Amino acid sequence: MSAGRRILALHLGVLAALLVLQFALPPYHHTNVARILVLAGYAIGYNVLLGYTGLMSLGHAMFFAAGMYGAGLPVYYFGVGAPLAFALGLASGIGLALVFGLMALRTSGPSFLIVSLMFGQALFLTLLYFNDVTLGDQGFILSAKLAPLELGGRPLGFHEPGVKYNVALAIFAACLAAALALRLSALGRVLIGIRENEERTRLLGYDSFRYKLVALGVSGALASAAGAGYALLFSYVGATFASILFSIYPLLWTLLGGVGTVLGPLLGTALMFYLVDTVSGVTSSYLLFVGAALVALVLWFPQGILGTVRSRWLPWLP
Repeated sequence: MSAGRRILALHLGVLAALLVLQFALPPYHHTNVARILVLAGYAIGYNVLLGYTGLMSLGHAMFFAAGMYGAGLPVYYFGVGAPLAFALGLASGIGLALVFGLMALRTSGPSFLIVSLMFGQALFLTLLYFNDVTLGDQGFILSAKLAPLELGGRPLGFHEPGVKYNVALAIFAACLAAALALRLSALGRVLIGIRENEERTRLLGYDSFRYKLVALGVSGALASAAGAGYALLFSYVGATFASILFSIYPLLWTLLGGVGTVLGPLLGTALMFYLVDTVSGVTSSYLLFVGAALVALVLWFPQGILGTVRSRWLPWLP
């Protein structure tokens, strides 16, 4: 089997397994996996920026929050439907990513890291400052305002476990497909060239600024899609999702699963989520044990789990 067919079969198999998995999960894990799928979409967006382009950000939560508030505020104040709210959230994230990119991409390396942190914190503080509109850290609930979807005349409420899971899976599948298509495209190869040696890529005639702006736009789109989906599926919008901690999470998930791998963000998100969930149920000092486990994983898998698997055994793995 050719490498292209292996890649396609692997990713379709993962999506098929996730589709079937919902029928075997108990209610608690049903909701957890739906949450993981949305957050994995967010991590995939981060991986486009870090793994493909080599740009590390500490302000990526601003795109997730832009999608979340772009979708949540119209629902809360104007009662718009879920499809329009999702589109507004997506547009908010893409717009913010492009505006941010036009300014921040004039820097690189540690400077870009600092600028992204500053922009992210600026958005976080803005959400807190306009507390009368955003309700700040307290946030707001959408369940009473959000109309159900209609399918064949049957209302499908987001509170229904099956609807929640399958919409989350659809968002994840779209993010995964976008990342895989980008990774295998000519554009993706240019981005990897920029990651490896931007100066040499520029000497070959590629406008690195323009390519990085496209990557940032795609990354922001995926992150905002996850943010909008999270708001609609879990009926909560709050400024906490714009904090620096929520910018660090996708970095950890991506590093754990494998930077630059397409499926790494999913694996890292799921592993980190259940590691915290399991250990926190046993001890209040769970962060100590989670930290020790992460250190051990990094020592055993220095390139992340799938990154190490790719370098040692499966070189065709994207």
